[in-house]
Amino acid sequence: MQGDLGAGQAEQIVGETVEKLGGLDVLVNNAGIYFHHPITTTSFGEWQEAWRRTIELNLFGPADLAWHAVRQMTEGGRIINIGSRGAYRGEPDAPAYGAAKAGLHAMTQSLAQSLAPQGIAVAGVAPGFVRTEMVTDFLAGPEGDAIRAQSPFHRVAEPEEVAAAVAWLAQPEAVWASGTIIDVNGASYLR
Repeated sequence: MQGDLGAGQAEQIVGETVEKLGGLDVLVNNAGIYFHHPITTTSFGEWQEAWRRTIELNLFGPADLAWHAVRQMTEGGRIINIGSRGAYRGEPDAPAYGAAKAGLHAMTQSLAQSLAPQGIAVAGVAPGFVRTEMVTDFLAGPEGDAIRAQSPFHRVAEPEEVAAAVAWLAQPEAVWASGTIIDVNGASYLR
């Protein structure tokens, strides 16, 4: 199901999903927006708006979805949050993005501890740059080569490579990975 998390549609999204599928076993929080807002060149109004919108969608939205989803999950449920390597290495031109994704990683680990007694595992994936429609023009532009050079593979991730980590975390055998944040960034950032 799809919806606008910025418009507070988490309850509706979860409700429609449960109605259509007859239940809810896995929630993948894959929301994300990224605004360039360097502190030295952004007006204060733009700065505040970038922070508000970024935190609202990248952190509050997944938190709201998780809250509603947990009420529908039975033992064996999974919550998988898509964070970012930016949570660890920083995002100098988009600090709200890095902060929101760091918050998402912290929420992942907090919920992993909180929901384990209910048999619900919570984990995260921290991708680097991923080739999606949203960044096609950016990767084709002058910064594309520098972005690809961040990885010793000299490319960015394919969506399927990130999806493979998510699919594994959704499996019953991955329960012991609860609380884990898996780096899927082609060795572009090591911690």
